[in-house]
Amino acid sequence: MKMHGIDRDRHVIHLHCLWIVGCVASSSLPSGPVSISSPVGSQAILPCKWKSQLDNFPVCHVLWQTPDALVFEQNGEQRWQASEFEGRLRVPEEKLWEGDCSLILRDVQVGDVGLYESFMVVDRTRRVFIQSVQLSVYEHKSKLSMGMGEDLDLKLHTPQAMRVVFQGRNSTEWEVLWMRGDEKVNRGHLEEAEGVVVLRGLRMDNSGTYKVLDSHGLSVSTVKLEVEEVAKLQKMIHIQDKPVGKSTVYGSSSLLIVFVLLISPLIQQLL
Repeated sequence: MKMHGIDRDRHVIHLHCLWIVGCVASSSLPSGPVSISSPVGSQAILPCKWKSQLDNFPVCHVLWQTPDALVFEQNGEQRWQASEFEGRLRVPEEKLWEGDCSLILRDVQVGDVGLYESFMVVDRTRRVFIQSVQLSVYEHKSKLSMGMGEDLDLKLHTPQAMRVVFQGRNSTEWEVLWMRGDEKVNRGHLEEAEGVVVLRGLRMDNSGTYKVLDSHGLSVSTVKLEVEEVAKLQKMIHIQDKPVGKSTVYGSSSLLIVFVLLISPLIQQLL
């Protein structure tokens, strides 16, 4: 009976220790993903601080991954990144040693949306979870009102922009106006400049919706354009001007007659 009592006490102590360890471990973990929102083509910083969870860490070996795959890995001067992020990811080494393992993502794309998790690798075998970040990406949207004959500049926002499509105000179909590197499609509809495409000499039938799309057909930006007729604008200006008519002339003549009658006695006295 005594042995059973000792075993029972050891079991209770063991469970109590596990409960304490569980509470300490859970309290050190972040409560949930950090939410980051960024427009297409901009730079996003996915936050990560490792010193709050690891002290006196001898090697800075950081991993970033999504639920599906490894995205980025850095161990000293050795770096690796997934092909779809090639040239767009980095963790500054000087900040990494200071405890900042934040991932810098350049030229953010709609396809980058998702959950990212960071880990520090200990002794090449054990990974310690640091932070999860939920990244959302949104397109650029704008409404413009311009006059006939003006030039429309459509900003591309990212080197990944591949097409510009147009839907007329009274149409349900989309027309391709510009495609990167395809002269046959462009045919002078839009002129490409540095980071923009230009539609020159706006007409009334240019009113409608313009979309910039990336290589996956995802929307980079949406511009809704209303082209105003210049004649209407000029007509509005003329209406605001006060017209000169017969009533104005007659009024001026009457005032002149009254003035002459008032000063004529004075003139006679002087003579």
